This record gives sequence, structure tokens and C-alpha cells, in this order.
Amino acid sequence: MNWNTKVKQLLNEVTPLMRTGQLADATRAIQQALAGRSPSGAPTPASTAAASAAGAWRARFERPTGQASAWSSPIGTSDVEDAVIVARAVQPEAAGSAASPAVSPSGRGAQAPGSFTRVAYSGAAGAPQDHYYLSVPPGAAAGTPMPLVLMLHGCTQNPQDFATGTGMNAAAAPANALVLYPAQAQGANAHGCWNWFRPQDQQRGHGEPATLVAMVRDAMARHPVDERRVYVAGLSAGGAMAALLAREYPDVFAAVGVHSGLQAGAAHNVMGALSAMKSGAKNAAGSAPSGRPGSTQPTPLIVFHGDADETVHARNGEQLLAAALRSTPGARPEVESGRSSTGQPYTRTVYRGGSGSTSASGAVVAEHWVLHGAGHAWAGGNARGSYTDPRGVNATEQMLRFFMEHPRSVD
Repeated sequence: MNWNTKVKQLLNEVTPLMRTGQLADATRAIQQALAGRSPSGAPTPASTAAASAAGAWRARFERPTGQASAWSSPIGTSDVEDAVIVARAVQPEAAGSAASPAVSPSGRGAQAPGSFTRVAYSGAAGAPQDHYYLSVPPGAAAGTPMPLVLMLHGCTQNPQDFATGTGMNAAAAPANALVLYPAQAQGANAHGCWNWFRPQDQQRGHGEPATLVAMVRDAMARHPVDERRVYVAGLSAGGAMAALLAREYPDVFAAVGVHSGLQAGAAHNVMGALSAMKSGAKNAAGSAPSGRPGSTQPTPLIVFHGDADETVHARNGEQLLAAALRSTPGARPEVESGRSSTGQPYTRTVYRGGSGSTSASGAVVAEHWVLHGAGHAWAGGNARGSYTDPRGVNATEQMLRFFMEHPRSVD
């Protein structure tokens, strides 16, 4: 049988779909190829077909294009598409809501307490103009250091949408914490994804990790921040980038939260990204977060992942935990089962101590929340935001609780 003919047939079917903006159908064809099926259901060699399809897709995926057609799916359906390459329109919120913040004037002045503001940011000379959104708690006071949480949106999302969906601004107010939402630079990725899978964006001092940390430092220049309490969290591609930041900047981030994401180094190209999302990183290719300076312990990690996630397989959450625990041999798991207030079941595993722990009970080094029956969505989120599941346990509150329990030691 001529497999080259099969590959050409696949590309002939996928390419017109991409050109006409039918991204969901094109994505489905590629995912079927990864599973070893042609769009018509006939078997094909998965590695050959998928590699060819991904090669055809790469130009669209990594290069800005015109506006893609919108797509959305109700929470709880089983046909959630690939978050890397499916566009979703975000409906504008009413004025004054989390999705419609004020625009900051130019300059490096502090934003007012109780505000949610778009802040213009420019990096190195000649670099594209970027921006982020900053939520300042109502209790902010001059000279009083505050915690800061860096929130990284998923593909097709934006800071306003992510703030609405997670509800992090309101949740962080009692902790008097700043919340910073970077926006992926226009033109950096056709669908607003953080480029967690590219080697040039996986190293300290380079690419997107360097830009994100520079934004954190910019916010710290505007407001007093407790440098022992700077945290990072993200969803999907944002979760994968959060894991990278924890690995590359353990001297900046005191703890990391990953929701429906992947471990640092899970992929190094588009094809590898699609494969890892489908079934996990090959041979656990990622690496653990680096330890804090002067400590053998990794950056504390909290993971949320739905076991029915068809966009980023739940095995990725398991691999995140395994990578983190490699540097804490002997960590003791404590398992509990429960349900959210609306009845969605979960299993929470807390890992304490390790062979080097001097505490009788052992410090918590990681938490893993498996959300039973949940798909690719922020648990306990607001339905007005994209990729949220209001039925789930409140991931926002649990992440904040975990973060506040883990300040970073400062030399």
C-alpha cells in the first residue's frame, strides 16, 4: 500500500479547511491522524501521517494570519478541541467589569487601589510593544509590601477573559495580593498561545520567560511587592509556561500552580506539542522545577487536571508531579476524596516532606487534584469566561491557599 498517497490525501483534506477558517474540522483531522485514523476512518501509519499534517499546519500555527472563525463548545461535552489551535471569540463584558478595565496612562506610576488596569510595557529597545493587566487590591497601601500572582492565560484567551473566568482578582483581595495578567504579544502566536514548546522560549534570560519576568519586575517597580511571595499559575499553554518559569526562575517564584497543563520541556516543536497533549510527554522528557537557592527542595507545585480532558491528557498532570517529586525522594502521599459544593468528585493527594525533611510532619511540597469527569476547563470558574467549569472545586481559592502557605526563603 502506498502510504505517501494516504498522506497526500490527508493534506488535501486538511489544507482547504485551514484556508477557509474551519479550524475545528482541520484540528479534528490532525487529531485523528495522531490516533492512527484518516479523516474517513481508514487506518494510516500514525507517525508518518501526523508528522506530515503537523508540517502543513506549522506555517499557520506559528505565523500570524487573519481573523480565524470563532468556535465554542458548552462545558461538559466530549468534543473539546485542541486548545493550541482553535480560536474562540470572547464576548465583551459590561463596562467596569473584570473584562473591561481602565487604560493606564503612560509612565511608571502606581495604579489606584481597587483598580484593574491595562499597563503598557516595552522591553528591550526595538522590541514590540507589549502590555499586561494589573489588579491592585482595595487594601493596597503605600509602602506595604504585597504578594503578587502572575496569571498566564490559555490559547485563544486574553487577560480580561482569564480574569473573568478564574475570578482571581476578587479571590486575591482578602490576601491583599496584586494579580498580573500578561497578554501574549500580537504576532507572537497566531492564536494567542504562549510558545512553551519552542526551545528559544524555554530558557532563563531568553524569549517569553525573560519577557514575563521583566513584566513582574515592572509591576514591582510600580508597587511594593513582598519578594518572598511572588507566584505563577496558568491554564493549558499558560500552565506549561508557568512550569517553565518555575524551573528557570526558582529565585523569583515561591510556588507554581498548573491547571490542565504540561511539564517543563514536554515538547520542543509543534509536532511534539501535539503528541504530548494527546498522550503525555514521551519517556517523561520534561524536567523538574529547580530548587530554591540554598535548598534541595523543588519549587512547591499544585496541579489541577480533569481525568476526562481530551485536549491535554491527564497523564501530563501525573508527569508534572513525577518530575517534581524526583528531587524529593521519600515524600509521603496523603490521599483524600471529596466533592465540590455542586457534587463533582475529586481526589486530592498531598505530598509531604521527603528523606531530607527535618520536620516531624514534613512540609508540603506538592498537591495533585484529579477532577473526576472534568474536561479542559478551569475548575470552579465563572461561566462568563472561556474554558471554565463552574461545577468543579474552586481551583482559584485552593491555589491561593497553597501559595500563601509557601513563602520563598530570601537570602
